[in-house]
Amino acid sequence: MYRPKDRSSRPLFPELFPFGGKLDAGNRWLRIAELIPWQDLEDEYRKAFSDIGRPAKDAQLVIGLLLLKHMTGLSDRELVAEVLENPYMQAFCGFRSMATEEVLDASTLAKIRGKLGLSFFRYMEEKTYEVLIERRIIRARGMLMDATVFPESVKYPTDVGLLNDVREWLVKSIRKLGNALGVKRVRTYKRKARQEYLKFAKKKAKTKKTIARAKKAMLQYVRRNLRQMRELVETAGRRRKRVYHAVRERLRVAEEIFRQQWEMYKRKTHRIADRIVSLHRPYVRPIKTGKQAKDTEFGAKGALVHVDGFLFLDHLKHEAFNESEFAGAHIRAYRERFGKLPPYVAADQKYGTRENRETTGELGIRTSFKPLGRKSKEIQKTDPWFKAKQKERNRIEGAFGNGKEHYGLNRVKYTGLEGSEMWVRAGLLAMNLKTALQRA
Repeated sequence: MYRPKDRSSRPLFPELFPFGGKLDAGNRWLRIAELIPWQDLEDEYRKAFSDIGRPAKDAQLVIGLLLLKHMTGLSDRELVAEVLENPYMQAFCGFRSMATEEVLDASTLAKIRGKLGLSFFRYMEEKTYEVLIERRIIRARGMLMDATVFPESVKYPTDVGLLNDVREWLVKSIRKLGNALGVKRVRTYKRKARQEYLKFAKKKAKTKKTIARAKKAMLQYVRRNLRQMRELVETAGRRRKRVYHAVRERLRVAEEIFRQQWEMYKRKTHRIADRIVSLHRPYVRPIKTGKQAKDTEFGAKGALVHVDGFLFLDHLKHEAFNESEFAGAHIRAYRERFGKLPPYVAADQKYGTRENRETTGELGIRTSFKPLGRKSKEIQKTDPWFKAKQKERNRIEGAFGNGKEHYGLNRVKYTGLEGSEMWVRAGLLAMNLKTALQRA
């Protein structure tokens, strides 16, 4: 159940100014609050709750905390504590009087995020951008296109390390389920396996032979533990004892990891289709970036556009894709967003496929793709517009770096397929709001 909060126009925090005075209207949090369509978001927020039951938390409080988290880089617990000490943040979250007790438990924020889902984050983006476009803070100028990877919060995967993660989870699950079923102690060899793994991990120089030997040992331990876990699950079924769906799903992932690692070990290769690199985030895939510093990244790949200093996410997927295929989709999204076609498009040469050249040509959109033919180099040197757009292309790379450095886009912390996109969209929205603040 959701009950709208009374948002009368009484003074902000009158108890703080008994002898006159008021909060600084030029404070950044108060100015950003004016750019957000709170009423539209509250109407969408209340749809996530039924008409009966315990009243839900205030919409502006929850939405404000979601945005503040990405604009400040704080954890949920740190953010709740910070808001309690900052009247401007409280005003941003819809308070009219100073709160002196915890506004909500940090764990509640995570639960509400899951309840709202990805659709709410997309709606929040759409409505906020409509306000910025209507106020002409975002102007429909040229469009830059590019793609980047948003790394997940996972440790760098190795075959032996991944198998050890699977083994440790299996050992804990075997012990917990065994105790619930009253089964005698199962011999999991956890101490011996732990000693072997630590002995391997502490070695500074690891030869191919050493790695292969350690991987074989981990495979044997995991195979034994998998068999023991399956037997316990079957025993639980016969006794009509409940085994949580999350445990069954994690067991299925563990079995698939073992199958993939065993196949790669037998074939003496490091490649396999749909390779799982994390037990806890099995949807993450390794994506080749071709960069010298980071040849491979582990996370979702996003296709984005840069318009007038603002970044927009048009596509996100946890698998590698050719970003040049989304040029047409970017143009359609631009037209839906601004009501007209972009005057020009600037992008890497990989976007300059014949199909994209034909599409932009038919629509009358000028591009910065290198011209085809023998005279292309001469045109690149003599055409000042072309040279300017080639330089302008660097702005989207700078925006990627800004987002990853200051808005948490270098480490996605929300879990789940939807959680990854929620994190990225919230981070981009926070960055765009900060950009809008400089122009409002």
